[in-house]
Amino acid sequence: MLGITLIIVLCLYLIFLYPIRKPIEVREAEEKAEKSDKYNNQMKKLWDVAQSSMKERKPLRAEKALLTILKFDEKNAAAYNRLGILYAKEQNYDEAIECFEIAQSLDNNASSLHNVGLIYLETGAYEKAAMAFEQAIELEEEVPARHIALSKAYEKMGQRKKAIESLENAFNLDHSTATLRLILAIYEDAEDVEKIEETTARIEKKIADDNARREAEAALKRRNARRVITKKSARILYPKKTVKNTKPRKVV
Repeated sequence: MLGITLIIVLCLYLIFLYPIRKPIEVREAEEKAEKSDKYNNQMKKLWDVAQSSMKERKPLRAEKALLTILKFDEKNAAAYNRLGILYAKEQNYDEAIECFEIAQSLDNNASSLHNVGLIYLETGAYEKAAMAFEQAIELEEEVPARHIALSKAYEKMGQRKKAIESLENAFNLDHSTATLRLILAIYEDAEDVEKIEETTARIEKKIADDNARREAEAALKRRNARRVITKKSARILYPKKTVKNTKPRKVV
């Protein structure tokens, strides 16, 4: 009898109470998802405001949006990095360095180190700038701008040899005439006649090679364009004839 009573109670629970509990759990999950969507939408709007304000040169509006992002997400390295760029543009270098250092502590990346190096370079702390650029290169050595920035720090410290080595590393990555001209400027400043002539010859050869490459690419495009026109003209003048599939008659 007791067993039957327990079975009846369990059935009543499953019929009346369990359906009530399940929708509550579903509602809680839906409310959590809704809050998450609202949070993501709000953060996206704040990022849009920050980026558009920086482009439109409205620093106060951009700063407010970034600080609001950090109020909701105090470990947002990207927001600290962007805020540091904003302060640097406004020449608030102390605040900029602090933001970049926080961003670096949250997310060890080359961009934050590079930005810190640029601030140190701007404020005359050349040794700190060189150290920051060197650390950035250790993390991301395939970016020419890192090596060019490091060369500027070395040059400011009077270390021409290291500056040229950094520029050569940059040239090996970007193969740019502009980078060769930076090397030439250092040799001109040092009045090294032999190296000036050598680097000038490299620049002239690079310009000639670039011109030849561009002419070859342009000629190839013209040939391809003519081939396309020729094929179109052929299709218009000589359309393919449809041949009926006629089977040979059997000879009786």
